[in-house]
Amino acid sequence: MDHGTNPHGGWWSHRGEPETPGRRGHRCWLSRCSQSEGGIVNRLENRVAVITGGATGIGGAAAELCAAEGAIVHLLDANAEDGRATEARIRDHGGVARFHEVDVRDAEQLRATFERIRTTDEQIHVLVCSAGVLRGAYCGIDDLDEEDWDATLDTNLKGTYLTTRFAAPGLRKADKSVILLISSGAGVRGGSSSYAYAASKAGVHGLQYNLQSDLGATGSRIHVVCPGGIATPLKLKNVAEGAASRGENVEAAVAGARESLGDPVGVARVLTFLASDDGDYVRGTIFTR
Repeated sequence: MDHGTNPHGGWWSHRGEPETPGRRGHRCWLSRCSQSEGGIVNRLENRVAVITGGATGIGGAAAELCAAEGAIVHLLDANAEDGRATEARIRDHGGVARFHEVDVRDAEQLRATFERIRTTDEQIHVLVCSAGVLRGAYCGIDDLDEEDWDATLDTNLKGTYLTTRFAAPGLRKADKSVILLISSGAGVRGGSSSYAYAASKAGVHGLQYNLQSDLGATGSRIHVVCPGGIATPLKLKNVAEGAASRGENVEAAVAGARESLGDPVGVARVLTFLASDDGDYVRGTIFTR
């Protein structure tokens, strides 16, 4: 898959590529999050957070809110344009952030990225694995393309495994750490438009059980977070594709989805809570709106 251009002319995933149909001006997550009840209380002050898929969507919202709560944020994403824009917004609001352009499917790129992170931050207190794609939607098993299957599993499942693997030394060095793996209800209860997406998210859910006996035994608290319908670039792309396949008005479908779907900030608040000491008594899989 070419990360520099979009052969389909628009919608890409929250792994990092740009969203064009119906795109609106980006209002900073930080300013929106700071309007929540109680405001910002620096629950993550001086903690190091590494977030994949951190350019847009849930990962972008989590990066900005973690920074607002005092974390030192490392954003990892294949989308340099939006990743640097998110980094700039965080810094403009007084936060600390560094963007790293990386493809989570590539072990050597990830290895080098975590080596760079270790030059300034040996400990990792929070890891959020949010990078993801959805391909092969709206087709039956007979028509599912192997390339779509491989691309989805490589990003969503292999990418999560590789990220956690290279983050593990930093997570172990922290007095206590939190690992937040973004899965989906589709991987637990079904209902996805894509076989590959559902299988990849089920794999992420299964991965956490072994992590519990490995990193969990050395002080990491591990959660799988399963968001519902959230208005991310990934989901809106899926809505657009579904409308197109049914011969419906794509712009109207996307506009309706923006109104009915949940806000990435809502999931980011859950992630920030779990990453903080306030979430210390929570265990296991979390389902959100």
